[in-house]
Amino acid sequence: MTALAPTIERKTRDSFDRQALMTTFGATIVHLAPGACTLAAPILPIARQQHGVGHAGLTFALGDTAAGYAALTLMAEEAEVMTVEMKINLMAPARGDRLVAEGRVIRAGRRITVVTAEVFAETTTAGAAERELVAILQGTMVPVTARSRT
Repeated sequence: MTALAPTIERKTRDSFDRQALMTTFGATIVHLAPGACTLAAPILPIARQQHGVGHAGLTFALGDTAAGYAALTLMAEEAEVMTVEMKINLMAPARGDRLVAEGRVIRAGRRITVVTAEVFAETTTAGAAERELVAILQGTMVPVTARSRT
C-alpha cells in the first residue's frame, strides 16, 4: 500500500484539527492512506438521541468527515475539501461505545470526487471489539482554494 506524502498527511491532519464539531464529539483520525480515512468517536451523552443511542447527526457528521478527508488525501497540496452532496442510509441504531467511520474514494477527478463511507457502532467487551454496520454514505466532494472560499 502506498503511503501518504508527508506534506499531504500534515495538511490533512491540520485541517481535521480545525474541525470544531469533530473536537466537540471527541473524534480522532485512526488511519490515513491515499484515498482512505478512518475516524472514530465515542458516543458521548451530548451525541445521544432520546432512545439513548448515537444520534444520526453524529453518524452523518463522522461519515461525511471521513469521506471528505479520504478525498483530500488525493487532492492538490494547495486544495481544501468541501462536500457538495451527501446521501445517508441508516441501517441500524448506533448502539455501542463508539462509532468508527471508514471513508474512501470511489473516483477522484479534477473537479469532483465521488466518495463513500461506512459507519460502524463498536462495543468492546472483555477486550474484544464487536462492530455493527449502522450507516452507509455516498457523496461528492470538490476541491476548494482560499480564493474560492471567499
